[in-house]
This record gives sequence, structure tokens and C-alpha cells, in this order.
Amino acid sequence: MKILISTDIEGVAGVTHVEQTRSGNAEYERARGWMTDEANAAVHGAFDGGATEVLVNDSHGGFRNLLLDRLDARAQSITGKPRNLGMMAGVELDCDAVYLIGYHARSQTTGVLAHTINSFAFRSVRVNGAELGEAGLYGALAGEFGVPVAMFSGDDVFLAETAPIFPGAIGVETKRAYGNAVCTSLAPSSACALIEEAASSAVSRIRDLRPFTMAGPLECELTTQTPGQADLFGQWPGMHRVEGSTLRFDADSMQSLVRMLNCLSAMSFMLR
Repeated sequence: MKILISTDIEGVAGVTHVEQTRSGNAEYERARGWMTDEANAAVHGAFDGGATEVLVNDSHGGFRNLLLDRLDARAQSITGKPRNLGMMAGVELDCDAVYLIGYHARSQTTGVLAHTINSFAFRSVRVNGAELGEAGLYGALAGEFGVPVAMFSGDDVFLAETAPIFPGAIGVETKRAYGNAVCTSLAPSSACALIEEAASSAVSRIRDLRPFTMAGPLECELTTQTPGQADLFGQWPGMHRVEGSTLRFDADSMQSLVRMLNCLSAMSFMLR
């Protein structure tokens, strides 16, 4: 039984301000330690539940956040970018299930540090009419490989958004959101205990879970934060301008769709 653990940071217990998510300061160094602890809790639980192999995908920002010298030695890590499968890299390696640890709610919601892929550039992402956050997008990408999401953790807004997408998966609430940068949080040690317990229990459910898939062809409607960003993204062949800040493109798979979004995200840095 092989488990892929995809780890973000905004949903980690104790993380509530953008400074904690960006390198170069003491707050970030503390937060990446909590991120590593939650990843380890999921690793410990997965092995306790019967997993035989665990991959940990560092899925935040530059994908170089986890303190690898503190990571459970039984796990293997996936770090660095760019990668074709982004936050879901490793799912193609015959994994049986995915755990989403430290994830956050989609853009324009009341979750802590809520955004979708790139808070500077993307206001919303809709696929075949359904608005999706990172969990939905990458969960559907995993579904193309026949892999279900078996567990996820983050704040209460993220859990409410995500539970209907992955029926039967176990959700762990690490904090309650009271605004974009306001929350009541479990102590990191308490969050880790809950994650470890859920990660262990989730292994026994995997055979009964169905992967989340979206039938093609896929149409993505992307709303940017500003018309200027839409000007830039509209240079891409195959991109159609719907209105001021809204564009549309077609994709033959969720993998292609996610790769396009990640390319646009990278392009947006020229406007910062």
C-alpha cells in the first residue's frame, strides 16, 4: 500500500499570517517546522495503518519548505519545481491513495489565507462550471491516475468546501477561520495527534473510495485579479478573452489544465 502525502502550509495549525508562508523570516522558519511535524504525523499514521511505502510531496510555494533532516526516515520526499504534476507529483508512481495535509480554502472565501494557486493573479478557477480550489483541482488530477483522496486537513472552511468532493475521506480540522488572517487554532501537538490518528484510520478505507474525476472535454474559466493580468495571459495561444478579467481555455485532461494554470501563474511574476 503506497500513500502520497501532499503538504501545503496555509492549513497547518498555528499558521494565520502571510509572513509565516514566505521564506526569509523567523515566522516562516517556525511555520515550516510545524508543517514538517504535520507531514510526519501523517507519515507515522499511514505506516501504523498498514502502508508499506510513503511519499511526501512538498507542495507549498517553491516546493522547498520541509525540514528534510526531521522527516521520518521511512518516507521519501519530492521537492523542487517546476514539475508537470505540481502538488500531485508522485501520484503517477502507482500510489493507492493521497493525503492532503495543511491545505486551505479556495480564493474569495473566508478561510485562513484562502487562495487558488496564486493569490496575486487568480481570483477564481472554474472547470466545466464548477469552482474549484487546489484540493479539487489536484484531487481531480489524482483521479485521472485512478487514485482517490483518503484524508485531508486544514481549517473549517476548507473542510466544508472539500468534504463533498471526496465522500468517505477523513477530514481533520486544525483551526477555525474568523477571517483571512484570523483563527482559533489547535496547538501544533494536538493537531499532529489528530492527523496521525486519521492517517492511520484512512488506510483501511482506501479500497472503498472512488477517485474524484471530471469528465472531459474540460473547459476552464479563469478570472484574474486585474484586467492587466488578463492582458498578459491572453497572449497564450488558445486563450480566449471572455470579458475584462475573465478568460477561457480548453484542455483535454486535468493534467493539461493544471499545467496551463501553473504556467500562467509563473508568467504573472513579470507583473509583480
